[in-house]
Amino acid sequence: MSDPFLLAAGFFAAGPLSVPPTPGLPPQQADNFSSLLAAGAARNLQSVVTRVIKSIEVITSPEFSNYSSKRTKQLGLTSVLANTTKQQPLNQRTLTRSKYTKTSPASGSQLYYQRLAALKAGKIYTRLPADSFQSFWLRGGSSQTQTLAKPTYRQWQRLLEEEAQAVSFGQGSNRLAILVGDSLSLWFPSEKLPGNQFWLNQAISGENSGQVLNRLSAFSQTRPDTIYVMAGTNDLRQGKSDRLILDNMRQIVQRLRQNHPQSQVIVQSILPTRLKAIPNQRIRNLNQQIALIAQQEGAGYLNLNSWFVDKQDQMQRNLTTDGVHLNRLGYEVWQEALQYVESWIAVNRRSRIGS
Repeated sequence: MSDPFLLAAGFFAAGPLSVPPTPGLPPQQADNFSSLLAAGAARNLQSVVTRVIKSIEVITSPEFSNYSSKRTKQLGLTSVLANTTKQQPLNQRTLTRSKYTKTSPASGSQLYYQRLAALKAGKIYTRLPADSFQSFWLRGGSSQTQTLAKPTYRQWQRLLEEEAQAVSFGQGSNRLAILVGDSLSLWFPSEKLPGNQFWLNQAISGENSGQVLNRLSAFSQTRPDTIYVMAGTNDLRQGKSDRLILDNMRQIVQRLRQNHPQSQVIVQSILPTRLKAIPNQRIRNLNQQIALIAQQEGAGYLNLNSWFVDKQDQMQRNLTTDGVHLNRLGYEVWQEALQYVESWIAVNRRSRIGS
């Protein structure tokens, strides 16, 4: 325990992890990610974490291939995959994609059918290449181009329930992290999620905090080490009151702490926007209250707002596609923030093992 960072992490060992303040992102250097960890302490922390992860993080093969979904037909998977699965096993089809240009799903429907195909093949979609199962989500599973039916909200719910059940069945001794939220979390590129563990994405586009709260039971049987929650943006766009948002956020944290007492719950701040209808001062005030709720309920708090805001207190223009949603550079900033938190969690875990 001679390393000063391990000693510092030891102060958090007896209770909830306190996420350290995140280094600011200079607006003029948004594409220079080394600046995020420019401080000497952060650089030293990275070297410590590298040693920690190599020594205690081991990913074993998932055992999802024997997982049989009881609701395959109900999910609409049978009709989509019928033509191809008669010809050869689905997991072999992923190897014969040379006739397609490498690309990733660009719509909610394409992402939905890609994840259905991965589930049918007994795979975790967050651990697959972004262009996996193109023959299904580009052509509807046949040799002729087909228009894929837009999945309903209930179908998305069922898909996430099935994915959570599959992970619960096949997690084994692997560590697990879960993303919970709306479209901002839904479209987090899987290849940018911090490694050395499984990731389960439990986000649905368009959801407000109340809908997120109502879905938490979907993954209650999983054994996550960390749960990252972000909600509130759609509430603001839908005209919900601050009081309702804060009440829902408190209940979300309480429910997660109750369902997963051994997990570290990290509440992420509401991101700034460039929408005139949503004053960013309101977002800042809400985030202050959300941080207080996290502290009161024994959860961690990650101030992502400071990573994305510009000098005018708005979302940095070069990090967003439309003033709300993130582009690839925006997700790279978020990736750096998650990696920063995961590093501290790894150090904290090592300090507990060594104590």
